[in-house]
Amino acid sequence: MPIKADLDAIDWKILKELQDDGRMTNVELSRRVGISAPPCLRRVKRLEDAGIIRGYRALLNARELGLDVVAFCLIGLHHQSEAELKAFAARTLNWPIVRRAWMVSGESDFMLHCVASDLTAFQTFVIEELTSAPNVDTVRTALTIRQVKDEGLVGIGE
Repeated sequence: MPIKADLDAIDWKILKELQDDGRMTNVELSRRVGISAPPCLRRVKRLEDAGIIRGYRALLNARELGLDVVAFCLIGLHHQSEAELKAFAARTLNWPIVRRAWMVSGESDFMLHCVASDLTAFQTFVIEELTSAPNVDTVRTALTIRQVKDEGLVGIGE
């Protein structure tokens, strides 16, 4: 698969290190990738400006915050016109329980990653919000049992 961005080996090292630990200082990052701090900072800024680095977030422990239910919902719509797809995508932005959403191909039209405090909160969302939403035809849910892998979203150097 061709890479869309013009990146050299140092850029890839920067991306890998920041994906593993986005809070490290520029001095520490420059040490890890083997260049001095000023050019390292310029490279990071260039990667940010190019949209390759979209932002930085804290990774929160949902369970420690009382959010014990993680589930995925596969949504099938009655109609898949561009307007209907956009309308459903926009609706997901108003549901706090939905943390990530994808438009997908195949038997379903959308896949939602949901996080809830408990099974009752998740069931209430599915019944009162999701299945009653305009144009929703089918809702299939999958409750997770245990997360077995949690890595950065992009595989680098693999």
